Parts: sequence; C-alpha cells; structure tokens
Amino acid sequence: MTLAARLPETDSPDAAPDGALLVAFANGDMGAARVLAARLTPRVLGQATRMLGGDRAEAEDVAQDAMMRLWKIAPDWRQGEAQVTTWLYRVVANLCTDRLRRRRRTVDFEGVAEPEDDRPGPAEQMQEGARMTALHDALAALPDRQAQAVALRHLEGLSNPEIAEVMEISVEAVESLTARGKRALAALLAGRKDELGYGHD
Repeated sequence: MTLAARLPETDSPDAAPDGALLVAFANGDMGAARVLAARLTPRVLGQATRMLGGDRAEAEDVAQDAMMRLWKIAPDWRQGEAQVTTWLYRVVANLCTDRLRRRRRTVDFEGVAEPEDDRPGPAEQMQEGARMTALHDALAALPDRQAQAVALRHLEGLSNPEIAEVMEISVEAVESLTARGKRALAALLAGRKDELGYGHD
C-alpha cells in the first residue's frame, strides 16, 4: 500500500486538504476525521437548510446521512481525482431533491418559528414561509435534473462550471437545464403572484 496510515507528523491536520484527511481517516486516523467533520458539516448543513427551505430538522437528517455516506466511501477514495466538497454537494443535492419530492403541498404554519425581535412580524413571516413553500413545491414538480440545477444555481449560488462538476455534465447542459427550469418555475408560479404578495412585482 502506498498510502500512509496517518498524516505526516509535519503536516497540520487543520491545513491538510480534504482528500488527504479522508484518506487518513480511512487508514485509521480518527483525528483527521474530527478535523474533516468540523470543516465540512457546517457547509453540508447550510446547503441542506437552504435547499429544504429552512427546515432545520430535515437539513440535520440530510447532513448526517451525507456525512455517513462520506465515511463509508473513504476506503475507496482516490485522492486527486475529485474534490470531497464536490462529491458532498452532489450527495446533499440528491438527498434534498428526494425529500422535496416527498413533501406534501401544504404550508405547516404551526411549524414556523416565532420571530425574533429584529425579524418581520408574523404576517410577513407567514407570507415569506408561503413563498418558500411555493418555491420548493414548484421545484419538486420539475424533472429531477432541472430542479437540482436550479437549486444549486439560485439557492446555493454555485457557478455554472461548479454545477457542471457536481452534476457531472457539461456547462452547456447546465445552462440549458437552468434556463428550462426557470421557465417552468415561472409558469408554475404565474397564477399565484397575488396570493404570494408578488402582484405588483
């Protein structure tokens, strides 16, 4: 085996690349796993939270699932062939898309958290919740690849080349998917502008 069982003594785990930490974990270095988990879990949780419309509980489930999958594939990871973060983006996007498909087309107003003092009032927060629910319901109605591309572009803020890497397609295909997805979303939400407070937009 050519891989060292642990990171070299001279390497600081905090400065080591994600791939090196994952390989070190696969070879028994639990310290590397702790560093990698501390580095990646907040990113994964943030992505899942945004894609799931702020549902923290579901996002935590997705984050835990994604990290468990990362640990499972660690023994087969080939450092230098791909970025760990790209692999994780793909897994989280797929898990969130699956959950969006299973959601009911209802607004759970009882599940909306009480607003803090510096947040909008209850009416504004309920309307924003309705908007996010409508958006995620509409995303769930799109073909999987369109929904994933639109979410990565407009919820995650990834560039087209980054999305192409995550989805393992060309940049041109990403542009096509996002364009078609945005048109489909506009059509799905067109009849709800007044209801969602967009009547004068």
